[in-house]
Amino acid sequence: MPFDETRPESAKRAVLHRMAMPGHLCPFGLKSKALLERRGFEIEDHLLTDRAQVDAFMDKHGVKTTPQTFIGGERIGGYSELRAHFGDPLPDADATTYRPVLMIFAVSAALAVGVGWMLGEIVALRTVEIFAALAMTLLGLQKLQDVESFSTMFLNYDLLARRWVRYGYIYPWLETGAGLLMVAGALTWLSAPVALAIGLIGAVSVFKAVYIDRRELKCACVGGGSNVPLGFVSLTENLAMIAMGLWMPLRMLWGL
Repeated sequence: MPFDETRPESAKRAVLHRMAMPGHLCPFGLKSKALLERRGFEIEDHLLTDRAQVDAFMDKHGVKTTPQTFIGGERIGGYSELRAHFGDPLPDADATTYRPVLMIFAVSAALAVGVGWMLGEIVALRTVEIFAALAMTLLGLQKLQDVESFSTMFLNYDLLARRWVRYGYIYPWLETGAGLLMVAGALTWLSAPVALAIGLIGAVSVFKAVYIDRRELKCACVGGGSNVPLGFVSLTENLAMIAMGLWMPLRMLWGL
């Protein structure tokens, strides 16, 4: 039965069975309880405090998991089913999304503005530089969390990694290191060529995989476990590194 917001308030009662054992307080039980409270339900909260109670409850209702929510005598199910019941299903864990990389870009931009504010010099050009350098650093950090998984996904499309597998393990360190040096404005003679090289290789690899070979792949830009599709955003990351690799030496020469 779908949720009906027009039901009288007195009918908005729910029965919740959730695990609350000494060594385990079920997080999905807490989420279910909070969701019901936000929806204005009066909750009859049944805590399953030991393994025997949990097993007895599962046997009685023919279920394999807890928590379980009942509304109007009807079993709704666990937290995900409860979300769906209220018309707000959980996102598909396997669906592709740009959200992770967009969040990194957004946080990098906010940090760049924050750094400028702290130094008392929010200059447009320098803020853009810091933003790009911080984005490189944070994206590199994402890859460093699980280099093995990253390198595996990276091999699906990177042209150099396919010829020299070790490059997939080195790349996160190169990106992170170049980003940190650019944030500090130090060792430009090292950071700029590194950013330019890995950016060029990455851009060519992404362009070939997506726009020439027409392959539908996931991007390793935020690590090996991401569902970010390989495409324009991935290409943008590499183009930004190319731009930084070209700009930073010119900035030094022009004394900007």
